Amino acid sequence: MTETQTYDIISATVWAVLLASGPVLGVALAIGLVIAFFQALTQIQEMTLTFVPKVGLMLIVFWVTMSFMTTALSDFYLGQIIPLIAGG
Repeated sequence: MTETQTYDIISATVWAVLLASGPVLGVALAIGLVIAFFQALTQIQEMTLTFVPKVGLMLIVFWVTMSFMTTALSDFYLGQIIPLIAGG
């Protein structure tokens, strides 16, 4: 395996991971900003106010996008990793 192939695989791996984790991380970021803004407006500094909605919405988004994540990671594995293994 050449150096260029190694960099291509690393790049494809990072892209696949970002693509698969993007929806959950995006929701976590968005709900975190909304809750932080709400806490700044109301001066309520309760820790469960930040934790429970964020985890709940992340679980819902994970459940909804699970098939997308599985497809993205399977396509990466079948398109990039298996040919490398089969090719030697």
